[in-house]
Amino acid sequence: MDIEEIQEYLIHRFPFLLVDRVVEFEKNERLVALKNVTYNEPFFQGHFPGQSIMPGVLIIEALAQATGLLAMKSEPEKTGKGNTYYLVGINKARFRKPVTPGDQLMLEAIKIKERRNIWSFACTARVDDKVVATVEIMCASPGEGV
Repeated sequence: MDIEEIQEYLIHRFPFLLVDRVVEFEKNERLVALKNVTYNEPFFQGHFPGQSIMPGVLIIEALAQATGLLAMKSEPEKTGKGNTYYLVGINKARFRKPVTPGDQLMLEAIKIKERRNIWSFACTARVDDKVVATVEIMCASPGEGV
């Protein structure tokens, strides 16, 4: 998926759209996306001056956007284009290495389960094949636990 197709699914826009491209997709199983981290990101101005580090909450948001793409593209009738998809839970978040300007953040979302439009995912963010963050994310469509 290129950025135009991504924007057909996600309602996020600059500066909050944190997925640049989808490079792998297995329906109802797994999605791998990338985010090119540049010095021009608005958050680097204040996080932190002289030592630019991507905030961990934005790494989690990027992973949540990847889960949205996996769910929406897998089951468009439930969560696809035109539907809203909410982040409802974050568990076991761990940050191992800082993400800095020039990094290419690889975002992997693996579906754990789906029940009544509530989806659970195991997510991993990597830079140069090194794990920088892991988290379990739960998301839902309106009307189901939201």
